[in-house]
Amino acid sequence: MADHPVPSDSARTLVAGAYDTHVHIAPDVMERRIDDLSLARRFASVGLSGFILKSHYVTTAERASVVRAAVPGVDVLGAITLNGSMGGMNPAAVEIAGRLGARIVWMPTVDSRNQRSTTATDLPGSKPAMWGALQADLHAQGIVPDVVEVVSGDGDVLEQVRKVLRVIAKHDMVLATGHLSGPEILAVVKAARAEGVRRVVVTHPEFTSQRLTVEQQRELAAEGALLERCFTTPFTGKVAWADLFANIRAVGIEHSVLSSDLGQPFNPPVEDGLALFADRLLEAGFTPDEVRTMAVENSRFVAAQPRKA
Repeated sequence: MADHPVPSDSARTLVAGAYDTHVHIAPDVMERRIDDLSLARRFASVGLSGFILKSHYVTTAERASVVRAAVPGVDVLGAITLNGSMGGMNPAAVEIAGRLGARIVWMPTVDSRNQRSTTATDLPGSKPAMWGALQADLHAQGIVPDVVEVVSGDGDVLEQVRKVLRVIAKHDMVLATGHLSGPEILAVVKAARAEGVRRVVVTHPEFTSQRLTVEQQRELAAEGALLERCFTTPFTGKVAWADLFANIRAVGIEHSVLSSDLGQPFNPPVEDGLALFADRLLEAGFTPDEVRTMAVENSRFVAAQPRKA
């Protein structure tokens, strides 16, 4: 594997107790840098509290419970992403995931209309997302799931989406917005609030297929959503570091949560992601308290145990 930057000891201390709420690790349907059991042990060794397993294709709640039992003291949590392989906008799948203890429900990513139809391109020299090759292979075989819609032609949130949101609210899971477009995200977030969803995360607003403006991000923050700042988005060249920092400052520290989105074989070790992010933020002039708010306090809010009904 390639040489990678190493986080400072002070950054490690600063992010101690944090959760990484967005990691892509094995077992998965594509090559990953590390498996979940090994990562749990590494998190324990560097003082991180836990992580949330994300897959674009399978639910991870059952696996997370196995890792928690195997590595006590590290809070490994599961999730579900509503792509075609999970039946799309499938309330039954969300209900089962909720009963298994899943913490996050991602709106569609690879099978969202926005991701399927986007014409946005990465910045020159950026590294492509790994799921692109798998999607291309599925399409080459003619195994193409239907686009998972979230709004009607008039922009109204579909009733099937509202059913999913009601299940999320019932289990006090976290809604994450996946790879939806800006207008879709705002519509779904408003509907989520109306249906009683308590915690909302806007998935990597700087990512190529999102690229939400500051005005859009501020509007979402006003709705109570946290804006997820993923380490890989600038690290792999999909957004300039300076632009990411400017967005955080413009929208407000209290409205941002840090995650890594790591696990790709060519990227740094997953357990280094939050500390590397902290080093970058400190170099850019953010204070230790600001970094801790985004990395620790807000990630622990996302990962917190559901409220009792």
